[in-house]
Amino acid sequence: MNILVINCGSSSLKYQLINMNNEDVLASGLVERIGIEGSVLTQKVEGRDKYIVETPMENHNVAIKLVLDALIDEKNGVIKSMDEIKAVGHRIVHGGEKYTKSAIVTEEVINDIREASKLAPLHNPAHIMGIEACQKLMPSVPMVVVFDTAFHQTMPEKAFMYGLPYELYEKHHIRKYGFHGTSHKYVSAKVAEVMGKDIKDLKIVTCHLGNGSSVSAVKDGKCYDTSMGFTPLEGLVMGTRCGNIDPTVVTFLINELNYTASEVDTLMNKQSGVYGISGVSSDFRDIEAAAKEGNKRAQLALDMFRYRVSQYIGSYAASMGGIDVVVFTAGVGENSASERETICENLGFMGIELDKEKNKVRGEIAEISTANSKVKVFIIPTNEELMIAKDTLALIK
Repeated sequence: MNILVINCGSSSLKYQLINMNNEDVLASGLVERIGIEGSVLTQKVEGRDKYIVETPMENHNVAIKLVLDALIDEKNGVIKSMDEIKAVGHRIVHGGEKYTKSAIVTEEVINDIREASKLAPLHNPAHIMGIEACQKLMPSVPMVVVFDTAFHQTMPEKAFMYGLPYELYEKHHIRKYGFHGTSHKYVSAKVAEVMGKDIKDLKIVTCHLGNGSSVSAVKDGKCYDTSMGFTPLEGLVMGTRCGNIDPTVVTFLINELNYTASEVDTLMNKQSGVYGISGVSSDFRDIEAAAKEGNKRAQLALDMFRYRVSQYIGSYAASMGGIDVVVFTAGVGENSASERETICENLGFMGIELDKEKNKVRGEIAEISTANSKVKVFIIPTNEELMIAKDTLALIK
């Protein structure tokens, strides 16, 4: 049984077509820089050359259509028609408190995802476009949504509650939810497996670093705390998101600079982060290139990002009473040796020692700390797609 997994990010889209009879990946692909100049689709099939499509992609609708075309392409595809896809699993960032488990797609579910878009304005609308594009092209194929918020439901109240009047939580469910949960769940379990340890015996910090970034504390195999909050805006400085700021900045923008609430939302979600600081791009590769050429704002953006990641790792050491292993994953975490190196250098006081030679790796499972490092450091490529496919298969059966 073939299941197509669609994993939409704010400016990227990953996909895999998986044969669930043996969990073999028939094809995998990455669409990068959606809505940014230089959009490209790269599809990989084992034993073949990469299939690359470079064309403008103004939104996720266009990207999804190109993905489906690539899968059935006469020369480069892996199936003859969409009929060979028996189900589609979609990653959904925010399900609010209503969805703590995966669900089969219905109109009600789509409407709930749309309603939750006010909590995840960069992602949920893209997810809906992905679902609706697939429904249009494969109207009889069942679809499942897997929510990023589910893994973080084990956080204790002291971690997920805000210091606001309790009635706001009771009536409006204002609390920390956390995101990238499928990724944090996968890599924390995988690193325990690689280390030959029981995950319940480990204190793990997982760093999902990309255009959207978050850090999670995993204790006894469960999420104990995470950097993202009520929405994916809280936490680290990200691609276009500001991360943690003094809340009074919002009232200042409204009262003193005459911003509307909508304009503030756009500013913080789409015009800030490393893009707003650097003035170059939301793509870390572009920013790193600019910094190497002497762009001081680009260097500042990188410094701020690295500083915040190091801060969270240190704070979670305090929260959990120590750390056994730090895991880097996602686009930046898996592929940027310079980001990993600088972040770990900031944490030398904790006994973290990075092996610079071992760190010269991209997208592979690897231990990159020295033999003497008191805290182990690993790269674990995330596999949210397989976890989504498993949930999808379980639900459609």
